[in-house]
Amino acid sequence: MGRYVIGLDFGTNSCRSLIIDVANGGELASHVFPYPSGKDGVIVDAGDPHLARQNPADYVRGIEVTITEALKKAKAVEPSLSPLDVIGIGVDTTGSSPMPVSANGKPLCFDQRFANNPAAMVWLWKDHTSYAEAAQITETAAKMRPAYLSKIGGTYSSEWWWSKILHCKNMASEVFAAAESWVEICDWIPALLTGDLDPQHIKRSVCAAGHKAMFSASWDGLPDKEFLDALSPGLGCLRDKLYMNAFTAEKRAGYLSADWARTLGLSTSVAIAVGAFDAHMGAVGAGISPGTLVKIIGTSTCDIMIHPHQEKLNDIPGVCGIVDGSVMDGYFGIEAGQSGVGDIFLWFVNNLVPEKYGATQEEKFRTLGDAAATLKPGESGLLALDWNNGNRTILVDVRLTGLLIGQTLHTEPHEIYRALLEATGFGALAIIDRIEEFGVPVREVVNCGGLAAKNPLLMQIYADITGRPMKISRSEQTPALGAGIFAAVAAGQSSGGYDSIDDARQAMTGTGVVYTPNAGNHAIYKKLYALYRQLHDGFGAKSWSGGMFNVMKELLTLRDQVRKS
Repeated sequence: MGRYVIGLDFGTNSCRSLIIDVANGGELASHVFPYPSGKDGVIVDAGDPHLARQNPADYVRGIEVTITEALKKAKAVEPSLSPLDVIGIGVDTTGSSPMPVSANGKPLCFDQRFANNPAAMVWLWKDHTSYAEAAQITETAAKMRPAYLSKIGGTYSSEWWWSKILHCKNMASEVFAAAESWVEICDWIPALLTGDLDPQHIKRSVCAAGHKAMFSASWDGLPDKEFLDALSPGLGCLRDKLYMNAFTAEKRAGYLSADWARTLGLSTSVAIAVGAFDAHMGAVGAGISPGTLVKIIGTSTCDIMIHPHQEKLNDIPGVCGIVDGSVMDGYFGIEAGQSGVGDIFLWFVNNLVPEKYGATQEEKFRTLGDAAATLKPGESGLLALDWNNGNRTILVDVRLTGLLIGQTLHTEPHEIYRALLEATGFGALAIIDRIEEFGVPVREVVNCGGLAAKNPLLMQIYADITGRPMKISRSEQTPALGAGIFAAVAAGQSSGGYDSIDDARQAMTGTGVVYTPNAGNHAIYKKLYALYRQLHDGFGAKSWSGGMFNVMKELLTLRDQVRKS
């Protein structure tokens, strides 16, 4: 008898469900639900480009639509499928995406008083309105609690939990005062499925708590009240309304509630796993192991590694965190990433590419890609910085912006497109270099996400820039697959699942296409990368004191050499 789990993946613009065969990771059926609220699912503000919020009602509707529709598709594939064959549901979400809630755990925006107030909604991961608060947290922690910064790369980010809550307190005090507690959506959605939304009962994810909320057993959980009150008087009172414990994702949050079981056509014996962030579950869905760097490539990227927690691990400046258990129990999770990748390409195509490249977005991407693929590295004479949405790693600075140099009156759009692809590859290599510099070897790179699967030019450029093979995960939906793997362990072997993540991962994951580096291209990219690092450090590092006079001329020299070869 087959056993199946459901992975629920809540992304930036839509959510999906994936029905997975527990025995081998086979993907039986899937369904996607675009969020109906806002612009492409995101509440934005024309007057503040840093604001990005979401309506949690979209998540509730998304659960029902994606699971019921996926189950219909699964029945068409496997007519004998029974509700009892589904043994678990796992949840991954964006993060840090916290939300203010009432005493009964309902989103504050469900209260009529705050129905149209963005501050009462979900503060999406890409919301950067709190950059000033993030700088304040970094400065205060450096003076009072330097240990708080040691495991998050030395700098607190505006993408994260405390900076967003502090900004709410500063700018929307009525919302802050009305909130009984705050909950990450990766914690709220599993609680919703179990039917117990009491903020004191919700099992909080150590992934979210450790990477974004400065939670650590070393200092008894969350930051202490004295520190929080130093940030803003009264902020410390929130600590008692939050949580004391955090859990790894294979732990069971509970079982599917009777109401949701009726709505979804499933049984109340379905185990609900503790939630986590999409990148961390995606890493497991891609088959992560020690020495493997998993890149989850989409609108942005997250880079994930694991390291056995019984082995020495140095602090790594500039990464997004080192947290015990954030990816898998028994391992430190190391998180890094880039704030803009696919978003940069979309911006370019939607705003700057002329009609001659195509009438639709899809046609423009195809034409640009075909033309860019004919270029050799260095041939365009262009070099870009991949900071159009700030820098997540290793500089951790949201106020950095994009840059393109080397353009002339002869520069073509496809040349710029290739330079943007290359810029994200150089940013990826900067992360690899930093991680290895502090003693963690990167033995292989596995890529997943839509861009990894659908943009072979990008993957070949990454292979050529890094000088490493770029492996592509067998699954195109690794976050949802990872969520399903955790669901299989939460259900347990006695229910047809697994007793360990290692066993489930080995059975349910695999690798597909591999892109091999071209030695000649790599040699040229090494020269371009040196110039990229010069721009990177010159515009991004306070301590840098060099010059830029050589960059444009070296790009021209390299361009001419390549064109003559």
